[in-house]
Amino acid sequence: MSIRKWSASQVAKKVIHNEELFILDVRNADAFEDWKIDGHRFEYLNIPYFELLDGIEFILPKIPADKEVLVVCAKEGSSLMIAEMLSTAGRDVAYLAGGMKSWSEYLEPIKVGDLTGGGELYQFVRLGKGCLSYMVLSEGEAAIIDAVRFIDVFINFAEHKNVQIKHVFDTHLHADHISGGSHIAEMTGATYYLPPKDAEEVVFQYTPLADGTNVQIGASKIDVGAIYSPGHTIGSTSFVVDSKYLLTGDILFIDSIGRPDLAGLADDWVGDLRETLYKRYRELSDDLIVLPAHFMIIDELNEDGTVAKRLGDLFVQNHGLNIQNEGEFRRVVTDELPPQPNAYQEIRQVNMGKITPALDEQTEMEIGPNRCAVR
Repeated sequence: MSIRKWSASQVAKKVIHNEELFILDVRNADAFEDWKIDGHRFEYLNIPYFELLDGIEFILPKIPADKEVLVVCAKEGSSLMIAEMLSTAGRDVAYLAGGMKSWSEYLEPIKVGDLTGGGELYQFVRLGKGCLSYMVLSEGEAAIIDAVRFIDVFINFAEHKNVQIKHVFDTHLHADHISGGSHIAEMTGATYYLPPKDAEEVVFQYTPLADGTNVQIGASKIDVGAIYSPGHTIGSTSFVVDSKYLLTGDILFIDSIGRPDLAGLADDWVGDLRETLYKRYRELSDDLIVLPAHFMIIDELNEDGTVAKRLGDLFVQNHGLNIQNEGEFRRVVTDELPPQPNAYQEIRQVNMGKITPALDEQTEMEIGPNRCAVR
């Protein structure tokens, strides 16, 4: 039988289009339990590859013959080997090129909506890591918000859209992924903005992103307006784009809220977090569409693959926005936190410009699920 080589892009399309897929994951059980390829209609079988070295006959009854089957491992080699064994046994299978490494790195650009005067807003969904980046386009110009480190994706997309990247923003100093913001600005000549309260240890040049900052993109009336919204970090800043969309960074997610502990200051920042969520955001229009910088679970994706929801709906549905007792709120966001992101302290150092790891080191630093939220 044939063995097919699938790209992360092909798998992403199955997630977004809500298609069926059976995944044989041959990583160790702890790695699988910590992090896997999530899909609404995916089924899974986790058998470590070393248990299959003497033969795969015992798992054949567990692998459906009427569904597409994808074999997955960490970096590709083990999944290819097992796929070859399954093919020899008469099964038609595919394996994931680049393994979970490629899944962690893939970005899917999805149009969120149209903006005033013919502008567009795109969300770049990093399904394997839960990261969300944005590009605002208008009349030949573009602004990027919360770019991840794969800068060629954004530069190539801008070229495809025939726009010039003029502005690059980070909503805060990220701790769970390496930012590409300053590097994109360096390569394109764009202005790079960072909240100054998060940038006290940054060693490169940036333009301070202050509360009330407005940057117009193109000649049309698309303002990227900044709103100081601390709590995840002391400098966290949100954006209102075209009076329609609220980009919340890591403060507010669809199904959760931001954690305040990644700089070791949870007790100090929990009050800021509550102030942002329960006062600053409630002064905004309920009709704003929330676009966060991360998601945690596959259920946060809409039918078109975007991660977005009306602010007024979140005030009703998001548990983190409905903890009326301040003491209980403090307990939830300081005592019930998930494990911290992999290598988060080193990632902060990278994003300050203090260290520059090799590419393979950066990959290892980012491997694993998103852990920026309290859920």
